[in-house]
Amino acid sequence: MTKLKSSHRQSFRIEGQTYLWLAIFIFGASSAVTRKITEIGAHKFIGGSNPISLCNVLFVGNLCALIVLTTIYWREWNKAALKQISLKNWFYLTIVAILAGAVAPGVIFQALALTKVNNVVLVGRLEPPLALALSIWLLKERVNLWQVVGAIAAFVGVTLTIVLQPPTNAMMMSGAGFHIGVGEFLAVVGGVASAISTIINKKYLSQIPLGIYTIFRNALGTVIFFFLALKIYGSHHFMDAFSPFLWQWMFVYASVIVVVGQLLWNKGLRACTVSMASLAGSFSPIIGILAAYLILGEVPTSAQYIGGSLILFGVFLSQVGIWRKSSKSSIQAIQEKQIIESKVGFKGI
Repeated sequence: MTKLKSSHRQSFRIEGQTYLWLAIFIFGASSAVTRKITEIGAHKFIGGSNPISLCNVLFVGNLCALIVLTTIYWREWNKAALKQISLKNWFYLTIVAILAGAVAPGVIFQALALTKVNNVVLVGRLEPPLALALSIWLLKERVNLWQVVGAIAAFVGVTLTIVLQPPTNAMMMSGAGFHIGVGEFLAVVGGVASAISTIINKKYLSQIPLGIYTIFRNALGTVIFFFLALKIYGSHHFMDAFSPFLWQWMFVYASVIVVVGQLLWNKGLRACTVSMASLAGSFSPIIGILAAYLILGEVPTSAQYIGGSLILFGVFLSQVGIWRKSSKSSIQAIQEKQIIESKVGFKGI
């Protein structure tokens, strides 16, 4: 009987790892796939404009994902479950929806329009070290030296990726006197917004049912992004938002990149340890760079090689730190798994 239980647990763990790696491949390729879809739309102009613009991808993709997520999680939206959520939790849910559901994806999509996918993938690695620093500062989380050194190496790698970029027309002057690409700057903003939302989620929202959290963040984020885009770009910006050609692609995009990827990730987390999830997540930038090369033909630049090497070295050191951590309580393990998601990077929406 003991051998049977052990065999069952081993099978369950292997199945969980499979789910995690499938999710990482989906998430890692999401930036390249997003850019590729907009390029496909560029060959199908409707009324002189691209029906699969990045704004339309985000807005309609969110709507499609919301439809699919609602069919999966609608049972969690019951009176008893909603009563358990305090006004304070709703407030923080709203903040997370604004940051993670509207601001972060909005600026990342704009970054994809202005710079190479590899830059977005690598600069987006600012999020994990920033989230770690905020965890130490605000949550008084204990970390070991390996994690600290790894975070510093990753931060330096992101900085080098930004400052070593060759000059382009889409550059802006920073207060320190050096130039930074607009796309890279927006990727930094997206990383900061995601890191802050991760900390809020970890501190205040760990007990919120996944279905309520996901649908609320998706729905409110979509509404806020829509009105922000109307204010910034004007009403004509969404004139092709109801193109059948766009919706066909968005249902595939949202179903695979957003919904299937997230379901695989959550299912894998239930069966795997923190170290397994962290190890899988650490491969996200590698998969992102490979996807950019295979899907878009983007060859890494010298700046990306230098910065990316340091980032990967930092990821390795952080991984060693996680392996060397002493055993945690079950609550600590759950919280650690929640912050692992920040290491995965851009996940489509």
